[in-house]
Formats: sequence, C-alpha cells, structure tokens
Amino acid sequence: MLYALLCCNPEDVVCAWTKEEDDAVMARLGVVHERWERAGKLKPAIRLLPTTAATTLRKADGLVLDGPYAETKEQLLGFYIVDVASLEEGLQFARELTEANPGGAYELRPVGLYLPGSPVSSAQGTGT
Repeated sequence: MLYALLCCNPEDVVCAWTKEEDDAVMARLGVVHERWERAGKLKPAIRLLPTTAATTLRKADGLVLDGPYAETKEQLLGFYIVDVASLEEGLQFARELTEANPGGAYELRPVGLYLPGSPVSSAQGTGT
C-alpha cells in the first residue's frame, strides 16, 4: 500500500541550520533512504523550498496569495512516497527518519491516487 509521509517541522528552525548542519542531517537521512530504496519501498521523495516561495490559489474564490495557505507553527517541508505492506511498516520508516532528523513530525497518510508523471531533470526548485 502506498503511503505519503509528510515531513512537518518548524521552518524557522530548519532554515536556520548552517550548511554543515543541513549536510549532516541529509547524510543521516541518506543512509535511511538508501536502505529503503534498495528494498524497493522508497518511491519519490520531495524536499520543498521554504514557504516564502509558496503561492496559494484559494479554490473558493480563485484568489492568489503569496505564501502558504495555513499559518501554523510547523510547515510541510517535504514528503516521501513509500510502498509498504502495512501502516506499521510505514511507521518503521518514519521512526528511522526521525532518528536521522529529530524534531517536528511525520504524518502518514494513505495514498488514494498516484500518478508518477514525467521524470524530473533537476532537484533544484525554480521558485516560479
């Protein structure tokens, strides 16, 4: 079953990391990613740019707003798609990610529709 693991963290904390701190977290996460990818369970993973790069289109009235829709203490900073046998296996992946990157929360949500789309040629966001 496919699950989305939504990575939520206080953005002001994560964006304040030095390059060395960010590199260390990404290296620890890389170990977890590699293990789950080798098992064939890790699907696309996305790291989002800060909410200052977000634009929101309100569905009700079509209004376009700068920034994210929700103002919360923790922001959605990225997400993973995993193909696991059960919620418990998905929670195990989240626990391993938490050991590599403490703080915030991982929300697991079953995927109702998955469209892989076209391959992405660059890992860098454009902000546009």
